[in-house]
Amino acid sequence: MAVCAAPTCGAETESNLKCPVCLKDNIESIFCNQKCFRSGWGVHKAQHPAEDGKPFDPFPNYTYTGSLRASYPLSPRRPVNKDIKKPDYAKDGFPVSERKNDRTGKITILQEHEIKKIRKVGKVSRIILDKVASHIKPGVTTDELDAILHKECMARGAYPSPLNYYNFPKSFCTSVNEVICHGIPDQRPLEDGDIINLDVSIYLHGFHSDLNETYYVGDKAKCNPEIVNLVETTREALDLAIAQVKPGLIFRELGAVIEEHATKNGCSVVRSFCGHGTNTLFHCQPNIPHYAKNKAIGVAKPGMVFTIEPMLNLGTYKDTTWPDGWTAVTLDGKLSAQFEHMMLVTEDGVEVLTARLEDSPGGPVKRI
Repeated sequence: MAVCAAPTCGAETESNLKCPVCLKDNIESIFCNQKCFRSGWGVHKAQHPAEDGKPFDPFPNYTYTGSLRASYPLSPRRPVNKDIKKPDYAKDGFPVSERKNDRTGKITILQEHEIKKIRKVGKVSRIILDKVASHIKPGVTTDELDAILHKECMARGAYPSPLNYYNFPKSFCTSVNEVICHGIPDQRPLEDGDIINLDVSIYLHGFHSDLNETYYVGDKAKCNPEIVNLVETTREALDLAIAQVKPGLIFRELGAVIEEHATKNGCSVVRSFCGHGTNTLFHCQPNIPHYAKNKAIGVAKPGMVFTIEPMLNLGTYKDTTWPDGWTAVTLDGKLSAQFEHMMLVTEDGVEVLTARLEDSPGGPVKRI
């Protein structure tokens, strides 16, 4: 069964309505009906190859905040093996279970048999992230990294959680330079001096796992004091926040720890996005804001699993979004970095379920 190519649909369909332009390039883009075709055409047509076959900017009239540009066409949606268990939104893009849970406001406490499963999923997601990160180098495109990620997921029987989540078109998020989060993998080759965040989320054994890291591309970025300060401050801010996690922690207090370290090192804290609960649902309670004086609700208890994922910027904390509806970038075009771990609250502290391994790529760089 095919998947509708309309950017705001993504539902499985038995329709035979195909995009004539895609057919010329031997690409089968199928739409549910004429309504999907017409409503989605404005965005879909930007995915068609240019006449000269070169990558192109699909938003030529958009005023970008920094030097980064979208580079299309996007590759077709990658197929998922039939035997892989899928979350409810894989069919049509809408996480019904999450929406129902949001109405309750309850924070899930996992039982021991569930903890064993999510612990395994966390380790698998770390291995997958490390596999993809090992391919980061100047010249490789983020779409090529997405293909590697997807292949690694299929090999382990895991569904890449972002795929078709609210119709997100790719298997993970790649956020380069001024992109704060939710960057869509495309045709732009990485350059020496870039920084890139890989945000990996998988669905396996009925549970989601979520983690990300920011990496230096080549050696040029590692020689830039401002960039190193940003990346390492973000890494340290996450570590400082994790150190506070134990039963009785009031979630709103984590933001003060993160913002204090960010401010001390000349960075700002993004406010539009936050950490979150992760279990059988991709995103759920509790919400974990990363800035001080927030109004987050909840207290940590043993058995809770959630992420902390601070996003720090070199300039303003404010953000805006590209016309693709996903790519969040800094309002002033300055660089942004992010790190994320998924953790379990234990009886006497915290267990990081997505901890780095001895041979994990990346890692801290000494400030210049």
